Amino acid sequence: MSGLQCLATENIWFDKQRYDEAERRFYEGANGPAVQQQQSSSHGGGDQELITRMKSLELENQTLHKVVENMRAALEKLESRVAMLEKTPASAAVPCAKAAPVQQAKVTNGGGDKADDDDFDLFGSDEEDEEAERIKQERVEMYAAKKAKKPALIAKSSILLDVKPWDDETDMVQLEQCVRSVQMDGLLWGASKLVPVGYGIKKLQINCVVEDDKVGTDILEEEITKFEDYVQSVDVAAFNKI
Repeated sequence: MSGLQCLATENIWFDKQRYDEAERRFYEGANGPAVQQQQSSSHGGGDQELITRMKSLELENQTLHKVVENMRAALEKLESRVAMLEKTPASAAVPCAKAAPVQQAKVTNGGGDKADDDDFDLFGSDEEDEEAERIKQERVEMYAAKKAKKPALIAKSSILLDVKPWDDETDMVQLEQCVRSVQMDGLLWGASKLVPVGYGIKKLQINCVVEDDKVGTDILEEEITKFEDYVQSVDVAAFNKI
C-alpha cells in the first residue's frame, strides 16, 4: 500500500484549526451579551451610589448654610448691643446721688416777729440729740441686764491623788473612808482603786473634781494627812483643767 493510500485510510483532522476558531467565535457570541449586561449593571450601580452621595452632600451643605445664617444673625445682634452700650454715656449707668437739700435761713430787713425767729433753728433741734442719747442709754442698760443674767463660768480641775499607807497591815477600806470623809464646798470625790506599790503594800488612787476658786491641792493634802493613823503621805498624780 502506497503512502497516499495509507493517509486516505487514516482519520486525521486536517481542519482542526478552523473548527477551533469557529468554536471560539460561538462561545464569544454566546457569552458576549451577558458580559456586556453585567458591565452595564455594574456601571449603573456605581452611578446610583454616586447620585446618593451627591444628594447627601447637598443636604449637608444646606444644613451648614442654615447654621452659618443663624450664627451670622446672632453675631449681628451682639454687634448691635455692643454698639448701643458704647453709645450710652457712663454717667447714665451710675446715677448721681442727689444732694441733700440745704435749708436756707430767712433774712429779714429788721423788726421782724420774734416768734418767727424762734421757729427757725439754724443748727437743728436739740430734741433729736436727746432722743438718740436716750436710745443709746436704753441699749446699754439692756446689754448690762442681759450680761448679768448670764451665769459666770466656773473654773474647775480634775485631780488624781495617790494616798500611801504606812505598811501592808493598814486597813485600806478604812483609809478610803477617811479620805472621802473630807467634805468642803467645791469638792466632789470620784472613782478610786488600789494600786500595788511593792512588798504587799497598796496605795489608794482616788479622783476628785474641785472648783479652783474654792479648793486647792494644798488644803486637800493637809486635810487628808490629818488621818495620820492610816495615811503616810499624799501626792498629786495628775492635774487637769476642765
